[in-house]
Amino acid sequence: MHDPTRSNDTKIVAVVNQKGGVGKTTTTINLAAALVAEGLRVLIIDLDPQGNASTGLGIDAAARELTTYELLLEEIALGDVIQKTQTEGLMIVPATVDLSSADIELMANEKRSFLLHDALRQPLMDDYDFDFILIDCPPSLNLLTVNAMVAAHSVLVPLQSEFFALEGLSQLMLSIREVRQSANPNLRIEGVVLTMFDSRNNLSQQVENDARENLGEIVFRTKIPRNVRVSEAPSFAMPVLDYDPASKGAQAYRDLAREVIEKNPKILA
Repeated sequence: MHDPTRSNDTKIVAVVNQKGGVGKTTTTINLAAALVAEGLRVLIIDLDPQGNASTGLGIDAAARELTTYELLLEEIALGDVIQKTQTEGLMIVPATVDLSSADIELMANEKRSFLLHDALRQPLMDDYDFDFILIDCPPSLNLLTVNAMVAAHSVLVPLQSEFFALEGLSQLMLSIREVRQSANPNLRIEGVVLTMFDSRNNLSQQVENDARENLGEIVFRTKIPRNVRVSEAPSFAMPVLDYDPASKGAQAYRDLAREVIEKNPKILA
């Protein structure tokens, strides 16, 4: 369980896949909620201009006065942009469509790849004592995603169980290698999680076999099933663990959270 007396040892994880519709935001929200259910404190950074993580956690558009845009481009203090969610222990830095112009605006900044890195290492971070920060990245390998990978300790990749699933993965791995070589030598792969998995479907099983054969142990044991309750939960502005705790989707995210904790024993130390 979370120990408020221990020194801050926050783990920053970028949730990345340049393909859209693979369950990236869904995984960010529900993994965060499942980590909180394990007694941890979690911050989500919504780095996607669509702002789906913010909407999915009930942050009204009118309440998003200060967002990741201001955090990156106006050097606003992190404490001013963090908002509480309805889930105790889960906070978020929301996003709006303003973020869509950030890529162009960042180009003129000498520290353009390190802005998020620096923002997440402000001295006041110790006051929050987050165990995990999950960064929900946009569905592209742009400068925002590079910021996330430079800021992060590791990358978690949601992989949809469909044809061509592994095709874009090589480009992502190449980008991770480039970030390691240029800006963040300690960046590692947290893991690849299979999403929208249908055990009755031969294709899902084939994708799983291919992923495990090619990627080995970095593929999480947990598979996130294709689940109606998981799809419905965002429209009620809550994680599936709150919307339907007994659903297969909620159980899968609990299992994934335990695997993530298993890989990070220091978090519970």
